[in-house]
Amino acid sequence: MSRPVLLIAGGSRGIGAACARFAGQRGYDVAIVYKSNANAAASVVDAVKAAGGKSVAIAADMANEADIVRAFDEAAKALGPVTHFVHCAGVVGDASRLDAASTETIREVLDVNTFGGLLCLRECVRRMSTKSGGKGGAVVMLSSMAATIGGGGECVWYAAAKAGVDAMVVGAAREVAKEGVRINAVSPGVIDTDIQPPGRVERLTPLLPAGRAGQASEVAEAILFLLSDAASYINGANLRVSGAR
Repeated sequence: MSRPVLLIAGGSRGIGAACARFAGQRGYDVAIVYKSNANAAASVVDAVKAAGGKSVAIAADMANEADIVRAFDEAAKALGPVTHFVHCAGVVGDASRLDAASTETIREVLDVNTFGGLLCLRECVRRMSTKSGGKGGAVVMLSSMAATIGGGGECVWYAAAKAGVDAMVVGAAREVAKEGVRINAVSPGVIDTDIQPPGRVERLTPLLPAGRAGQASEVAEAILFLLSDAASYINGANLRVSGAR
């Protein structure tokens, strides 16, 4: 029996890497997409293989359409048709008020998180939908509590980008619900990964309802649940992993 194939955009570090490691332990073959940190991606690939799965690392820019299509093609060539997808590729930009943010920062964040995320989602539907000859699949898009809170004083542009992710998940899920594809989102709160600027976790921890930041593994568990058959009737949902923030 063939193993499911999971493609993770942004799978070399943080939440994406935790997802890959868990997936390898739970019977998936895993393709890791990374932009620049080849060593980190190789470490994740090794972990998946050590757990008994097949794995490959693919260098690609998840804001570039040609790279996105190529990543799906290379994953399918190496492991078989992609049956599951997680979008963890993302950038935040330097923290500031909106009126101090550069156009370049705003554009990069929207290009990676929203535009690139939408193109990835489109590619999933084109390949997974039974209407297009696919065999179905499951998708999880990484959103953020910033989309709800607004990111004021730090990253309004990132909050706006992730609000776009929330909208595309609901709309696309309704389009393909009868075509074997489930599309959900996870919205992390403050998670202690290296995407956080130095000192931010320590500064915010006393303000968090749970009294601590979350861990990448805790978000990954939620993602793996939404990918699994145990979530077979969950579609178009957004699961908050935020410690009540």
